[in-house]
Amino acid sequence: MGFKRKFSIIILLTGLFLLPFSVGAQKVKRVVIDAGHGGHDSGAVGKSSKEKDIALAIALKTGRYIEENLKDVEVIYTRKTDVFVELYRRAKIANEAKADLFISIHCNANPSTLPSGSETYVMGLHKSNANLAVAQLENASILLEDDYHVQYEGFDPSSPEGYIFFSMLQNAFLDQSLDLASRIQKHFREKVKFSDRGVKQAGFLVLYKTTMPSVLIETGFISNLNEERVLKSDEGQNKLAFAIYKAVKEYKYAVEKHGTADNNEQADILPSDETKDLTIAETPDRGNETPSDPSANVSDSNAPVYKVQFYLSKAKLSPNAPEFNGLKDVSWYRHMGMYKYTIGNEKKAEDAQRLIKGLAAKGFKDAFVVVFYKGNRITIEEAEKLLKN
Repeated sequence: MGFKRKFSIIILLTGLFLLPFSVGAQKVKRVVIDAGHGGHDSGAVGKSSKEKDIALAIALKTGRYIEENLKDVEVIYTRKTDVFVELYRRAKIANEAKADLFISIHCNANPSTLPSGSETYVMGLHKSNANLAVAQLENASILLEDDYHVQYEGFDPSSPEGYIFFSMLQNAFLDQSLDLASRIQKHFREKVKFSDRGVKQAGFLVLYKTTMPSVLIETGFISNLNEERVLKSDEGQNKLAFAIYKAVKEYKYAVEKHGTADNNEQADILPSDETKDLTIAETPDRGNETPSDPSANVSDSNAPVYKVQFYLSKAKLSPNAPEFNGLKDVSWYRHMGMYKYTIGNEKKAEDAQRLIKGLAAKGFKDAFVVVFYKGNRITIEEAEKLLKN
């Protein structure tokens, strides 16, 4: 290792100790979402899709979930269109914004079509050749940058020896990064049903200069035909984005010491143009709603009625259908060509929230509260305004 290389590492390590951050920060007010690759950098290429396009779609959807549901959190994107952004500039965007979280979204790839599953990385030294290979693949983007050998002080992303210096970097936010990464993997496992490849460490250039908890997500393998099909679909992208949002929400509750997300749960709102075929939350589109049959018990009174939606199907099911796992008093309404099933007929949101725990015990973990007023579905915010009047 030459003198210039040694000197660069010393300067880097010294700079880390002088950076103006507070490890003990207990707020999540600003999140930077980084869509990997872009522009002339396609990233990994599947049979019928490109990593840059999938990463951008998931990033934008994740940001919109956060914006719709966590009103006190500002979302900043490193890119919102198909443009090329240098790796060092992505970290710079987060640092200059004084972000509280940095989330970089990618797709994995392998010469074999067999590997599958999701994994989330934090900054550190790779502990296996497989982890090193993933970092090398993502770091290769610097080869598309002008004067990359100057910007990255001669770093060669293809050389294993070049990654040794990452072992000298002590990530001040390692514990927080691992916490967020673990929550992301949990929600991928539960909501997307991808196999869990775990939380890992490796030397990613996009992470090593960030001054906040940071993760890099490999959402799935674009080289695996089954996972590519999910990754490029609207439904799959929405589920992945929703899982990332839920992890951010849980992390925020934890670090701000508001208890658990379950204890503070509000109905998660899905942006209105992303309501297609999801078992997660959605924003009402009254123009496409069809009033449910009399079994729905949707009141025409002047008070809103709180119900819990737990299931949907393309075909109408019997109230005693096995899919409902023995639930009683199941009602339905029709929306966007789907039958959506609910239980409860409550006057208070808290009473409806209590039903969610019982539904989770029966396997309906994505249940959420919906509100009806005079036969039409409304938002929780609209219901609250009605109750104040």
